[in-house]
Order: sequence, then C-alpha cells, then structure tokens
Amino acid sequence: MTQTPSTMVFAEPRAFGSVEEERLDRKQRLAVALRVFARFGFDMGVAGHITARDPEYPDRFWVNPFGLHFGAMRASDLILVDHDGRVVEGDGILNTAAFRIHSEVHAARPDVVAAAHAHSVYGSAWSAMNRPLQPLTNEGCMFFEDHVIHNDHTGVTLEDLKAKAIAQDLGPHRAAVLRNHGVVTVGQSVDEAAWWFIAFEHSARVQFLAESAGAPQPAEPEDARTVRDTMGTPRAAWFSFQPLYQEIVRNQPDVLD
Repeated sequence: MTQTPSTMVFAEPRAFGSVEEERLDRKQRLAVALRVFARFGFDMGVAGHITARDPEYPDRFWVNPFGLHFGAMRASDLILVDHDGRVVEGDGILNTAAFRIHSEVHAARPDVVAAAHAHSVYGSAWSAMNRPLQPLTNEGCMFFEDHVIHNDHTGVTLEDLKAKAIAQDLGPHRAAVLRNHGVVTVGQSVDEAAWWFIAFEHSARVQFLAESAGAPQPAEPEDARTVRDTMGTPRAAWFSFQPLYQEIVRNQPDVLD
C-alpha cells in the first residue's frame, strides 16, 4: 500500500518497566552512538562528546570519558556528571568543554534527552561559512528553518557565559552551527540527536559538492517544510538511526557491556 505523508508509519521506541531498565538502555544507546561516530570518522583526536540525560535524575547526564576512543566505548565506560561538573558515577576524566556546553543545553531545554558534538570534517568546514544550510536534499530539508548560526567563535568552551550563549542561540532548534568550531545537535533520544548530527554532516557535504559543480537549486520553502514535518520528526530520526544501531550491536556486541 502506498502511504501518503500523513499516514507514514514508523516503529516506536520501546517502553520500559523500570527506571533502571531505561537507564541501561540509554547508556547502551549512547555507547553505540559513539561507535557509530567512530565509524563515520567523527573521532578527531580527543574532541567530541555525546550526552544523555539520566532518566531518574534530570539534573545529571551520562557522557563519554575524556580521552577514550569512540570506537572502544562500552556502556560501562560512561560517566555520570551533575550540573556542577561533579562525576557522581563511573571512572574517567570529564571533558570540561563538554560539561560546559552540554550542561547549559540540558538546563535550558528540558525536552532534550541527548546532545551531540564532534569535530567532523564537513560540519567543521561548514562552521566557517557563516550561513545556514540550503534545503538541497531531503536531509537538508530536515534542517530548513530549524538550525541556527552561533556567530561568536567559541574555541575551547570553558567559560559559563560562552556556553550559556550557545544554549540561548540554539533556542528550540535541533542544531546549532558554532562558528569556526563545528555543529551541535539535540534530540528527545540519543538516537535522534546522533541521527541529526549524521544528517547535518551529510547535508553539508552535499552542499559543498553541489556548489563546487555549479549553482544548486534549493527546494521551494513549502516543499522543504513538508519534508521536514514528515521525515524530520523525532520519531522519524529515531527510526532512521536503528539500522546503524543494529549493525554495531550485531558486529560489536561488547558495546553493550
């Protein structure tokens, strides 16, 4: 049966019987997302971080420890930190820049479960352009009128005021381009935040390629909004990440440890 956009159906995230079960699943998905980032080459040195809000303590979030390669991450390697920067569970070093940015984003956006940032090639290159993405493809349409440019060069974000400014500029949107730095994406699940980051990287690469070949023609605003509102929903993003999740778990089962 051919489905119209209004009847398109996606699978749903599972329901949990306890907060402990949900916490374990969230940690495992965070570890998987980090390995996915490694697979895509979003693993420049020690830069980059993904956070996931704890399901029981909303003022705490899980994050990858500083200096452990994304491709080696396991759920048990993650550390839990509070909004004061204290490690309350797990072993490892806290990336101070990760704490500053993510703590402000999580505090400003109660709807955000996860936030992702890495120094990927095309996202980093796009951050030097000082302009928004165009809706050149379906993936690009997902960010139409739903990403912002943060114009202050953040460098290594160690100051509270710089981190607060990022969260303020992000506002209700799914992505922020940090000038000369890279991209931050957020979502109502780890899967969603990770997928938006992957989709933004893909869209930036496509736009660079299209502009190098000529003068690309973006989708009409009405068409871009239709794609965004159909394929750019939190559930659609979660669903789009599932094949990557399945591949990592199947081929690297230690990620769940």
